[in-house]
Amino acid sequence: MLRELGHTVSIQVDWDGAPTDLMLALHARRSHASIRNYVMCYPDQPVILALTGTDLYRDIRTDAEAQSSMQLATRMIVLQEMGLQELTSALRRKTRVVVQSAQVVQRPPPLKSCFEVVVSGHLRDEKDPFRAAAALAHLPDESRIRITHIGGAMSSEMAQQAKNWMTRDKRYHWLGEVTHGKALRLLARSRLMVISSRMEGGANVVSEALANNVPVIASRISGNIGLLGRDYAGYYALEGERALARLLSRAETDVAFYRKLAAQCRARKPLVTHASERNALHRVLRDIV
Repeated sequence: MLRELGHTVSIQVDWDGAPTDLMLALHARRSHASIRNYVMCYPDQPVILALTGTDLYRDIRTDAEAQSSMQLATRMIVLQEMGLQELTSALRRKTRVVVQSAQVVQRPPPLKSCFEVVVSGHLRDEKDPFRAAAALAHLPDESRIRITHIGGAMSSEMAQQAKNWMTRDKRYHWLGEVTHGKALRLLARSRLMVISSRMEGGANVVSEALANNVPVIASRISGNIGLLGRDYAGYYALEGERALARLLSRAETDVAFYRKLAAQCRARKPLVTHASERNALHRVLRDIV
């Protein structure tokens, strides 16, 4: 997008010291050394800092380097509007919302053999990855719901847990890590997506679901509310598999409820277009360049 806007871009894990007109840093804590060194060398050049979920909902509260990065930044970016609420009024004034866009794929026909629900995300604690699997035990006996879980395990323990869940309940199928294209096609094929995260800065998979017209069931956390809206009908209490099961069952059996979820998601779709994200990014740059 930066190149589309006419800029020359160099992508680096750590700043190499070469002169540039601007730094766009991702992650307050992890990019702190690069931000600090850049400001020391080029005190008159702007720094834009994009805050992640672990920044917003953990690190900026206790980590001195993350806090320093925010002070050094000329502008900051959050990925959904509720992220602004985590900042002081002074920091909020220099922060802008840039919602991540997502690719639209041709939607395959849904499976006829079941009501397929996709969970898409790596297996790590912040994602509460097995909450949908746990909800299966609380579904009515006649339910046709099946869980397709996409995402690599971040530890051998997580991989073993996924295998254990598959052994325990044949309705849960963990595919592991797949290509991005395959993940998008599986998501687009599904009838519903579950995002069960404990912490999210603004999950790209929610943008992908919105872009591809897949209704969402989401944990009621700030990062999800910021993307789906305060009045969205598909929230359940964090870590509540019984509440999740009730929503899943209702989406499967109550046509009016399913249509309401789909309509609310369609209403949010304009937020996740390529043009919308690029234009928001352009406004941030225009403010300071």
